[in-house]
Parts: sequence; structure tokens; C-alpha cells
Amino acid sequence: MIRSVGIVSKPGKEEIRPIVRELTSWLKQRGIAWKCDSVTAEYIECPDSFPREEMPGDFDLVIVLGGDGTLLSVARGVGARQTPLLAVNLGGLGFLMSTGPHEIYEHLERVLIGDYAVQKRTVLSADVIRKGETIAHYEALNDAVVSKAAMARLLELDAFVDDEFVCSYRADGLIISTPTGSTAYSLSAGGPVIFPSVSAVCITPICPHTLTNRPVLLPDSSAVEIVIRAGDDLSYLTIDGQVGLDLNLNDRIRTWPAKHHVQIVQPRQVRFFEVLRSKMKWGER
Repeated sequence: MIRSVGIVSKPGKEEIRPIVRELTSWLKQRGIAWKCDSVTAEYIECPDSFPREEMPGDFDLVIVLGGDGTLLSVARGVGARQTPLLAVNLGGLGFLMSTGPHEIYEHLERVLIGDYAVQKRTVLSADVIRKGETIAHYEALNDAVVSKAAMARLLELDAFVDDEFVCSYRADGLIISTPTGSTAYSLSAGGPVIFPSVSAVCITPICPHTLTNRPVLLPDSSAVEIVIRAGDDLSYLTIDGQVGLDLNLNDRIRTWPAKHHVQIVQPRQVRFFEVLRSKMKWGER
């Protein structure tokens, strides 16, 4: 039963203001408690707001108003609590979103009576290890990307899977993606589209300086380790295209499947290839 709802919004989008006002009124009329993040508090009066990086753990549902980027940041904020996310597309592509602004109340009514499905998405954990010490930990819904700075030379990267040496890459970088992230940066770099329920991760090289380096699919139980062997000491780790840190030579980036999933509410049946065709113009000439 839904008794408490969190509302998280995309910043700088003025058309969200009336949507949030109507939404909070709708929730109040049904006796459902709500709180909003600090961004949403800029659209309406919300004295008890929270930073999305420190999502309260007492929500039965989080409503995300924005696009895929907003959803990615909320997924990291929810973390291991696995609070179901209802994603309302107010952005551009909205590949991961559950519904649109004109359907939100129809779908919320169905959610309140339990008439919905939950799509579980794989989460990738990532550590940065420097001189034997873990200096940072992240979780990614889409991908962990090791890349060179704009003017740097090619990186030389060693890759290991479950401590077994794979190969050395000379490339602009490497992408370690989940099935969710397979339709993001990895796809642009020539990686495969992975059906969301497939238990896999993908290593996709970015502009490799050899014809033999191709994307590699691995079981999602695999621990992948990337070691920075050479470059201009100008490389970076990016998580979901949103957060990360500068890397040094000999840093190790280790990823493995998290024990939890991101749960995206689907109030109606969503067909993956229908989404590919409608959102990404799949198969069109």
C-alpha cells in the first residue's frame, strides 16, 4: 500500500511547477503523505525537502519528474533501499521513463490499487583503488566509463575479468555497461543492444587503435578490473555520465554486480522493441 511518496524533479524546467502543484494536491486528497527534494522545493513551497543524494528511506514510492538523467540520479540516491520509482517523462528521449505527464494520474490510480508491474534493473558497483587503498565507491545504473581528457593521448588499459587477464587496450577509453546502459554511451561506441532482463555486462572500447578490439559480453556475476597503464595522466572515471573523479596512472577501477536492483514501476505493459522503435527509430531507413 502506498502511504508515503517522494517527489524528485529535473532542475530549471518551469513547466514542472504546475505539474507539481497538481500532483501534491492529488496526493493530499487521497491521504498520501509526500515530501520533495530540494530541486522540487524551488517550484513549490516545501519546507521539509531533502537532497536527492540523501533520499529518506520511508517512501513507498518515488515519483521522478524529468528525463533519463533525473532517473539515473534518483536511482543512485535510492541505492540499496530499492524503493520503486515511477518515472514521468518531461525530458527528451525518456528511454527509461514509465509514463508521460498526460497519463500520470491514470497510472497512479493503478499503482495505488496494486495494478502494476516492477521492472528490475541491474546495478553496477564500482571502486577506485589507488596504491592499494579504495578511495571512492560508486553505483551505476547505466555504466562506468574510463576515458581520456580531451587533449590527452590514447590510454593504455589492462582489463581483467574475475582476475583473469583479458587484454591490453590502446583506446580513448572503456565502457563497462549494464543492459540498461547498453542503449546509452555503449551503443554510440558500437556496443550491442542488450535486452533489459539479460544477466550480462558489456565491455565496450572507445575508438580502439586496433581492429581486433570488439565489445565483450560477460555474465553479470563477473568482476571487471581496469588498470591505467599509460597515458598523459589525464583520464577520468564517469558514473552514469554524471559523477566521477580524476584518475592517476596505475589506478585500478573494479566493478561487480550490486546485490540490489533499481525497481522501475510499469503501470502498463511495456514492450522493449516497441520502445526501441518509437524512441530510437529502430529499423528505420
